[in-house]
Amino acid sequence: MQVHSAIKSHVCVRGFKPFMRKNDLVAHTPIHIGENPHACDICNKSFLRKRDLTDHIQMHIGEKPHICDMCDKSFTRKRDLIVHTRTHRNFMNERERTQEKFHECFICNKSFTEKRTLMIHMRIHTGERPYVCSICSSSFIQKYDLRVHMHSHTGEKPYVCDICNKSFKQKRYLAAHVGIHSGEKPHICVLCNKSFTHKRYLVEHVAIHSGEKPHICNICNKSFAQKRLLAEHIRIHKERDLYICDLCNKSFKHKGSLKVHMHIHTGEKPHTCNICNKAFIRKFDLLAHIRIHTGEKPHVCDVCNKSFRQQHHLVGHMHTHTRETSYI
Repeated sequence: MQVHSAIKSHVCVRGFKPFMRKNDLVAHTPIHIGENPHACDICNKSFLRKRDLTDHIQMHIGEKPHICDMCDKSFTRKRDLIVHTRTHRNFMNERERTQEKFHECFICNKSFTEKRTLMIHMRIHTGERPYVCSICSSSFIQKYDLRVHMHSHTGEKPYVCDICNKSFKQKRYLAAHVGIHSGEKPHICVLCNKSFTHKRYLVEHVAIHSGEKPHICNICNKSFAQKRLLAEHIRIHKERDLYICDLCNKSFKHKGSLKVHMHIHTGEKPHTCNICNKAFIRKFDLLAHIRIHTGEKPHVCDVCNKSFRQQHHLVGHMHTHTRETSYI
C-alpha cells in the first residue's frame, strides 16, 4: 500500500496528521491554535514560520541576497532562485543534447563537446591523479574532487538546506536532498518511468536495465552496478568491523546497523504505526506489523500455497512438509 511506503512517525494529537520529522510537527501545531508567533517589527504582519518572516523582511529593505551564478539576477527568496536556476539547467541540457561532440576518446570511443573534458576523461584510462591531498596523500582526477575530499578532514559542510538546516559536503547532495521537501523528481527513466530527485540516482538505476556493472572491487574483481554497493562490499574484505558502540563495544559493519542498535540503549522506538500507534525500534518490524492491519501475507509456501506475514513463519512451516516426507 502506498500509504505505508513512507513512514510518518510524528502524529499531530489534534488533527492526527502524520509527519516524517519532529520539526515539521512542531511547525504545524500553531495552525490549530491560530498562533503566528513570528511578527514583523515594521508592519506587524505575523507568520507561522520564521523563514517566511525572514523572506518578508527582505521585501521591506529591498534586499535580494540570492544571486544566480549564471546571469547575476537576484531574488528575495532562495526558493525563487532555485526555480529560476532550472530555466538555465533546462537550456543547458537541451544545448548539450543537440550540440555536436567532436572530441572522441580513442580508447573507449566516448565523445565530448570540449577538449578539456576529454583530457580529464583520459585520466581514467591512464590512471593519472594529479591532485593530491596534503594531509592523507589521497589523489584525485579533478581539482573539484580534491576540494570536496578536504571537507572530510575539516568536517566542513558548507551547503545548508534553508528548509530544515541540514548541511552537506557537496552541492549535488544538497540538490538531491531538496527534492525530499518539494517532492520533485525531475529525472525519469525512459525504460520504466521511475523518477528520481537527482540525475546520479537515475544513472545508477539505469545500470539495472543495462546489466552494466562499472564499479569493480580491486581486491576480488567482483563488479557492481552502484558505487555504494561496491563500498559496502569492500568492508567485507576488512578484518574488523568499522562501527563500534560506545556503550557496549559491540561492533557492526554498517553504520545503519549501529544506529538501529543504539535504540536498544536509549529505549527509542522511532517507527510508529499510523493505525494503532504501536512503536518499533526497526522499520522492518513496523512493516511486518502493518501486515496485521492490511491482511497482506506475501510469503507463500510452494508446497501447499499457505501464506504468511513474515518469512520466518514460512520457514517454520516448511519443516512440517520435510517431516512428512521423512516418514514416507
